[in-house]
Amino acid sequence: PEEQAAIRARQNGAMAASANSLWRTGARTFFGDQRARRVGDILTVSISIDDKAQTSNSTTRARTNDSSAGVSHLFGLESSLGRILPGEFDPANMVGMSGSSNATGSGAVSRSEKVDLTIAAVVTEVLSNGNLVIQGRQEVRTNREIRELTVAGIVRPEDISSANTINHTQIAEARISYGGRGDISRVQATPAAQALVERFSPF
Repeated sequence: PEEQAAIRARQNGAMAASANSLWRTGARTFFGDQRARRVGDILTVSISIDDKAQTSNSTTRARTNDSSAGVSHLFGLESSLGRILPGEFDPANMVGMSGSSNATGSGAVSRSEKVDLTIAAVVTEVLSNGNLVIQGRQEVRTNREIRELTVAGIVRPEDISSANTINHTQIAEARISYGGRGDISRVQATPAAQALVERFSPF
């Protein structure tokens, strides 16, 4: 609401009407260029996204170690230990250690996104170089689910077609968001307790 009020204020200031004239200052002619170029003008943004990505990783790690230690002279008790302990006793190899570890991990990500929509955006600012700052928001409510589409960015006037449309790929610093909230979104969301366990679980 505040942004819309600011846009209307700038639009009214840019298109102030003269009390003694039949024509508004800055009004468009019937046969003139109908493409958006001023604050408050509206243009249509075409959004067509077909994005796919697939990534896989695997890791295998193994380690083995073996070590031994002994004492050649143990206060003269070597012979006594040889009689007490069964088998052959070697003072130089009294302690032996061995170990091994193995770790295997793998992961895969497969993502596919497709969005094909159009949205009307309004010019919120004209930069010093003539480029236009645009912003648009669309909200659709179906039963108990709300789908929201927002778009914002900077466009060049020459990229706007004669039909007053522009493709999303021609928007600089584009910020496109498409999501929803409602019953379906709540069912699809991970429960808070489960998300907390998965976040801090070491396994």
